[in-house]
Amino acid sequence: MNRTLAAMSPPVGCLSLAPLSGTLEIAASIIERFDPISLEEMDGVKLQDRVDTKYVLPEADLPALLEAMRAHYRVLEVKGVRGTAYRSLYFDTTDMRHYRDHHNKRTFRVKVRYREYVGSGLVYLEVKRKTGRGRTDKVRMRVEAIPDTLSGDHLDFVQKASRSTDQLGPSLWNHFTRYTFVARNSAERLTMDLGLRYTDPQGESDLGGIVVAELKQERADRSSPFIERMRSMNVRPSGMSKYCVGMITLQRPVKHNAFKETMRKLQRLRRAA
Repeated sequence: MNRTLAAMSPPVGCLSLAPLSGTLEIAASIIERFDPISLEEMDGVKLQDRVDTKYVLPEADLPALLEAMRAHYRVLEVKGVRGTAYRSLYFDTTDMRHYRDHHNKRTFRVKVRYREYVGSGLVYLEVKRKTGRGRTDKVRMRVEAIPDTLSGDHLDFVQKASRSTDQLGPSLWNHFTRYTFVARNSAERLTMDLGLRYTDPQGESDLGGIVVAELKQERADRSSPFIERMRSMNVRPSGMSKYCVGMITLQRPVKHNAFKETMRKLQRLRRAA
C-alpha cells in the first residue's frame, strides 16, 4: 500500500478520450444527434441518494441501443464536447477491507476515491456507501488535485462520511470515457462507460469491448425507457464493481470466488464485441 501517486499515475495516453473502434465511431455519430443538456440543467437530477441498476453489454449492441434511446434521453454536453475522460484513484485498507466487503456481499460497505474529470480542472474526493435496501449514498468534496495520501481535511471528510477510522492507502487507478444521459420525462440519469482500463505500479489491464451502463433513479421504476429496452434485448441487470474487477484483472492476490461468474460473463461479452 505504500505507493506514491507518481508511481501509480496512468500513462499520458489515458488522459484523453479513449480511441474509438469502428463500432464506437458509429456510436459516437449517433450520440452527436442526441439533443444536449448542460451541467446547469442537470442540477435537478444529481441523485446523490439513489437506486443504482447496472448493466454490462458488448460494444456491438451500442449503435442500435442508442438509436432507440434518442427519443427519450438527452446527452450531457460540456463546452461543446460529449463524453468525458475520467480517472479515479481508489483507496483501501492494507487488508483490502473495502474489496472484501463487496466480495463477501456485506449490505453496508464503502468505497473511497479521488475522481478527476480530465481536461476540466474538476477533481473530487468521493465516498460511496451502500446503505441497505439497495440504495447508494454518495458524498463528495471539491479538491485541487489528487494527492498521494489521505490527510488533513480530506481524511476528516472520509472518516465522517464513511463512519470509520480505518487507515487507507492508494490501491489502483481506473480510467475510462463516460457519456451521461438524462431522461426527458423523469428524474433519471444513465451513464455509459467505455474503454475501461486499470493501472498500478506493476502494470495495466483493460476491458475493451464492453459497455458498463448504470441507471440512477430516485426510486426503482421498471417503466424506464432504458429498462424496457434492456428487457427487449434480454439484457438483465448485472452487478459489476469496476473497482473489484480491476483488482482481479491486475492479478492482485485477493479472494475472488464470488466474482468468477462476473469475470466469465465479461470474457463472453468481449468475444461478442
